[in-house]
Amino acid sequence: MSLQTLDAVRPQPAPAVGAEPAIELENVTRRFLTPDGRSMTALRDFTMTVDRGEFACVVGPTGCGKSTTLNLVTGLARPSAGEVRVMGAPVNGIHKDVGFVFQADALFPWRSVLDNVAAGPLYRGTPKAQAYDKARDWIARVGLARFESHYPHQLSGGMRKRVALAQTFINEPKILLMDEPFSALDVQTRTNMQDELLRLWSGSGACVVFVTHDLEEAVALADKVYVLTAGPATVKSVYTIDLPRPRVMAEIRYDGAFVERCRLIWDDLREEVQIGQKRSLDTGH
Repeated sequence: MSLQTLDAVRPQPAPAVGAEPAIELENVTRRFLTPDGRSMTALRDFTMTVDRGEFACVVGPTGCGKSTTLNLVTGLARPSAGEVRVMGAPVNGIHKDVGFVFQADALFPWRSVLDNVAAGPLYRGTPKAQAYDKARDWIARVGLARFESHYPHQLSGGMRKRVALAQTFINEPKILLMDEPFSALDVQTRTNMQDELLRLWSGSGACVVFVTHDLEEAVALADKVYVLTAGPATVKSVYTIDLPRPRVMAEIRYDGAFVERCRLIWDDLREEVQIGQKRSLDTGH
């Protein structure tokens, strides 16, 4: 790989854009009390910017505060210091333009696929007939048109994730937060779901913040990869991933440029993983 290409994937400053970014965390610190009354710092002097339409992945050692970052953006948690902004405005509660996909299924087990997907529009005041028409459209988009009447327990893990994506994208979020959504799936299903996510995202205009422990997943999906330090987390480095789109997940892992990017970022991430492991051994947790 040439030096010019290698420089392109070294830590890069956030690009200057005309419109305000979709997400801004500026010098954020987040502290909370543990069950035994001690103060613990999850994030310290944490700064991150995600532009509109951008796909950002966040990687770091186990327990470093990746999920806390998402909770700050949703408004489920508040910073102890610093500021969190969404679409240029401070976060003061759950933002209507934010969608969230969890690691665990968030489907209503007593509702059919159709009822689960229609629930969001109905809650937002969409007339019933219109909400169900939109739900049928999104269910078809994720390839589950024949399963509208099925219940979650009658679906495979991959199918439930497709329902979760339809359930999220139907609300047309401007920001999509994803907390290790595919980690429980087998390799083949996970690859299919990654392709499905990229297909749905590419036509949505939304920005994505995707938390993962899988560096290859991060590099394959992202425009930008944030590497966090061992807790309390701060941003250690930011890598721009300039691999061309559209990307096919089953093929990109054999691309030489992809392999080199993974190697470069792992050299940076490995140090933080080792620090986190040493701390766990020292404390017995």
